[in-house]
Amino acid sequence: MILDKVQLTKFRNFESVQFSPSPSLSIITGKNGSGKSSLLEALHYLGYGRSFRTSKHQSVIKHDNDAFTIFASCLNDDGKQFKIGLSRGNTEQFKCSVNGEHFKRLSDLVSLLPIQLFTPQSTDLVIGSPSERRRFCDWGLFHVEQSYSELIKNYGKVLKHRNALLKDYNGQSAQNDTGYWDQQIIVLGERIDAFRGEYVNRLIPVFESTCRQFLPEFSVEISYYRGWEKDSDLSQALNKKLPYDRKVGYTSVGPHKADLRFRVNKTQAQEVLSRGQLRMAVAALQLAQTKLFTLETSRHSIFLLDDIGAELDAEKRERFIDGLLDTQTQVFVTAIEQEQLEFVNKYKDKKLFHVEHCNVNEE
Repeated sequence: MILDKVQLTKFRNFESVQFSPSPSLSIITGKNGSGKSSLLEALHYLGYGRSFRTSKHQSVIKHDNDAFTIFASCLNDDGKQFKIGLSRGNTEQFKCSVNGEHFKRLSDLVSLLPIQLFTPQSTDLVIGSPSERRRFCDWGLFHVEQSYSELIKNYGKVLKHRNALLKDYNGQSAQNDTGYWDQQIIVLGERIDAFRGEYVNRLIPVFESTCRQFLPEFSVEISYYRGWEKDSDLSQALNKKLPYDRKVGYTSVGPHKADLRFRVNKTQAQEVLSRGQLRMAVAALQLAQTKLFTLETSRHSIFLLDDIGAELDAEKRERFIDGLLDTQTQVFVTAIEQEQLEFVNKYKDKKLFHVEHCNVNEE
């Protein structure tokens, strides 16, 4: 999918702006606070239905307005044009449409736009909570396996019911029997685990190859932890943990506890790698995911690189962008100064934009 025109209205400090990005590389420059990241934030909304900077949609709406809108014209990999739109107001309600047809589920919109993001906070993918890494795996599966989104949604509902029984447990097992929900969790959970395990197995060789380009001095390994002990099935794990789960009031094992683990010479990566090296590892991981996505789907994604100058040295910036463009990914890069991206002169199909005074000007 390629974005060929984007329009924002009442978004952050922008009253109304539109720009036509390059199908390959768009470079966005401007001073701190000028609105560079806001442009990427708007694109992120189209791919996720939410911001990567705040959990409050109201904060994104321009002051003294009731809602923001984002419109985009896109071309899919078959050359078919789509016109998509998203609007969010001061409530949690939203409106989204594709070619004028309104949808009630954000997933109908975001499934069209496989968007990835690299920011100064992307090291959280390694040093942050396991939920960050589960989301990383689930992104890859959401855009490859059509049934996966509904599977995750159903598992969440079942888990909520089981946790409610555990929380209200009063010692009378007949009134708080989790047996029915256990069976549902087992069926759904083992399917999720199978999808994730197979996905990570396919990702590992691509990551290891990519990581050798970014961190040749280290051998970084990733492994998948499914959320319960590897020598038992989910049914056994739930039975074993039931007394503990009743005590704490929630389900302590299952795919909602899954994780990706990073190690260097059998030691946790965050204990060995510097902050800069962790950035390299994350860049390699995201690039590997992009390569795998293109390989498995013959589709092309959109990649947002925010403030790349703060995260990678010049050589790694060039290597990262080269790798993304080699997969025919549409890339958006923000930088304070164009000098941070001197190497871009070698790219033919690029566009330069400058953000100033709430305006976006193509140079």
